[in-house]
Amino acid sequence: MDYISIIRQPIASELNDFNDLFNRSLSHTNGLLQQALDHIRQRTGKRMRPMLILLMAKCNGGITDVTQHAAVGLELLHTASLVHDDVVDESEERRGQASVNHVYGNKVAVLVGDYILSTALLHISYTHDEVIVRYLAELGRTLSNGEIEQLENTHSKDFSEDAYYRVIRQKTAALFEACAAMGALSGGANEEDIEYAKEFGRNLGIIFQIRDDIFDYYDQSKIGKPTGNDMAEGKLTLPALYALNTTNDEEMTKIAYKVKDGTVSKEEIARLVEFTKANGGIDYAEKKMWELHAASMALLDEEVEDGEVKNSLKAYLDFVIKRDM
Repeated sequence: MDYISIIRQPIASELNDFNDLFNRSLSHTNGLLQQALDHIRQRTGKRMRPMLILLMAKCNGGITDVTQHAAVGLELLHTASLVHDDVVDESEERRGQASVNHVYGNKVAVLVGDYILSTALLHISYTHDEVIVRYLAELGRTLSNGEIEQLENTHSKDFSEDAYYRVIRQKTAALFEACAAMGALSGGANEEDIEYAKEFGRNLGIIFQIRDDIFDYYDQSKIGKPTGNDMAEGKLTLPALYALNTTNDEEMTKIAYKVKDGTVSKEEIARLVEFTKANGGIDYAEKKMWELHAASMALLDEEVEDGEVKNSLKAYLDFVIKRDM
């Protein structure tokens, strides 16, 4: 099924307007800066976050200029965070494309990320909506705190699911929650409807991150991410945490500690990956995703009246949980 086409259907014209505005926001006359911005623009992606903002506005009153500037501002904030994350993680690729820091070096990458972040703030200011401005500012703080807590977790000897969820709620879930809230607010939603939108976005973000984490247990050459890449970076995600906590296997626990302190070998990562699969880690993570999927589908049936937009949001949920990259 072509989920993306279904998702875009109610907002096709407005999404084109978003793309035009976003591309203009990443334009500059300076040679080196323009080269780096052009490089980033080549990695357009599916526009999942802007589409969520537009859809939430559509089902809560309508898409306006405020919606468009909010969508551009949030997508630019996300883009800046990815540029900076690649510097922190020393990543050479982002979704199959060479990272900015790999092509232009860390100094340029940090400065380009700063430029994009400033442009995000500029577009958010164009909304002239104090609450939307506050949403974006809080999101930036939350994303940074989530990254720091994730770094702290690598030094903990605890295999806590609660700690895992705390991190993803401050990263991917917070991002999708802000999209849903800003979209609903820009369309004229009341406080109760904004809370429903936030719950939907939060669930969506958790599903998105768990699916991303499951990818790490299989070869993902399409997105430039080898098997066990998270473990190589010191991260233990939900599937491995479940397998470790339910088996208490001493040998695998020792390998997991080596993941956290950065001394694990490729061979040990491969063993921990296979151990996780053999002991129900993937099945457990998928079960958690489908529970959230069911709750979110029920929320849409209860709260969204526009049939076309409801079908689009359901397709969005299905795409996030069934995607292969």
